[in-house]
Amino acid sequence: MQNNKLIPIAKPIIDQEEVAEVIKVLESGELSSGRWVERFEEDFAKLIGTKFAVAVSNGTTALHLALLALDIKQGDEVITTSFTFIASSNAILYVGAKPVFVDIDPKTFNINPDMIEEKITAKTRAILPVHLFGLPADMERILKIAKKHNLYVIEDAAQAHGAKIGNKSAGSFGDLAAFSFYSTKNMTTGEGGMITTNKRSLAQRLRKLRNHGMEKRYYHDILGFNFRMTNILAAIGKHQLKKLNGFNKKRIENALFLTEHLLGLKGIQTPFIPSGFTHVFHQYTILVKDGKEKRDKLMDYLIKNGVATSIYYQLPVHKQKFIKDIIGDVKLPIAEKIANQVLSLPIHPSVAKTDLKKIAKLIIDFF
Repeated sequence: MQNNKLIPIAKPIIDQEEVAEVIKVLESGELSSGRWVERFEEDFAKLIGTKFAVAVSNGTTALHLALLALDIKQGDEVITTSFTFIASSNAILYVGAKPVFVDIDPKTFNINPDMIEEKITAKTRAILPVHLFGLPADMERILKIAKKHNLYVIEDAAQAHGAKIGNKSAGSFGDLAAFSFYSTKNMTTGEGGMITTNKRSLAQRLRKLRNHGMEKRYYHDILGFNFRMTNILAAIGKHQLKKLNGFNKKRIENALFLTEHLLGLKGIQTPFIPSGFTHVFHQYTILVKDGKEKRDKLMDYLIKNGVATSIYYQLPVHKQKFIKDIIGDVKLPIAEKIANQVLSLPIHPSVAKTDLKKIAKLIIDFF
């Protein structure tokens, strides 16, 4: 039986503004892609600071189309991280390319720029960093490497809506960036995704690719897909976007509260934020230093006491069976170790101060 007092690991916040906007769409009869999508794209591009944004059906299709727009194909290699959700690598495989994995920084959990160049070959076409848990990857260094080797950069910003380095938003650094609006994200449309870019030619190609290769109706210039966003999703996104800064502010406040209370514990490592970076805490992820057994005991202890947790990610992508069949046996010792130590705690805007006090006290008592 479900514990009604359980503090959930994620909880979307949908208010009457979203409901009313969806009703407007339903009453208009314009259920498919149209003016609501166009407005959402304009508003999202403005928020991120890019010239263009192209709405699609979800975050995975955003990554898939970003790779296609850059003509990445069979025989190409894309450098990325294994310590993330599998969509990043799946999208690379969808276009026939090969994911080449680089180990992670043990403090940020993001791709380690120090290890990228050693993985670059004559087949490398792009670097695909992930802004994991809401913390941007080290884009300044990644862009320098990409420029030196004439490589594209595609940001996986699925967890980083509103994250920044200095005053520049995640999703505005690379040639293209992909966002997700899945229900657990910092803002949601239920499903849905967005691709941002400053290049008009790429935006035009993306719009064709998401719509069966059409620019003029029923004239198909290229092989495309049905990866469109609906007006219903965009109607929700319109109001979620207005609330994003407030949602992120609350996440950051909740994260600071937990860090202040847990920082002195010798058994864990709290999230690290490099100077000048804005972490928007899609997840608040601690590291349990004694490893998997202790981590799993803490997880069980918290759930028994009414606190939901989750492990992102228990098995790095390079260890997934079908990926191993494709790329062979790859060793990434830091990612493999950290996968056995991480535990994510509730940090979403609905978590009350009393909930945070309970979470902190339980963890302190456990250690």
